[in-house]
Amino acid sequence: MPLMSRKGILAIAAVIDVALNSDTRPVSAKALASRHGLPPRHLEPVLQALVHEGILRGVRGPRGGYELGRTTEKITANEILRAAGTVDDSPGSHIPGSRLVGDVVLPALAHAERAFAAALSTIYLDELVKRAENHVERGHPPAVHGLDS
Repeated sequence: MPLMSRKGILAIAAVIDVALNSDTRPVSAKALASRHGLPPRHLEPVLQALVHEGILRGVRGPRGGYELGRTTEKITANEILRAAGTVDDSPGSHIPGSRLVGDVVLPALAHAERAFAAALSTIYLDELVKRAENHVERGHPPAVHGLDS
């Protein structure tokens, strides 16, 4: 069972993409969606959540798009995942309210999530951007795999 949701992985990839490609002008949602093989409607709620949390900044206008809201040294993977977690997967997706879920499953998962969040808080965007730049320098395109809709 993966610990990170599809939208969480997508959010991290989108923030790295914006960090790599917003030097001269903001990155459009359409360009991001195209590079990651997604329809823009799948990406837009995640981008808006990232803007709401100050990770990205939205720029309006015909040459608008997204740029980083803070420097890469001040953005952690944990913050990105928390922001992505504010996006609803679908209108009917909820956790069942049984006593087993509330008394046993959720407390156990909360403990694991705290440990996972602590580990993610040590991963800064600047490190991920450097890895992505090195990957591209070695001739690998900046593709994101496993995120097809």
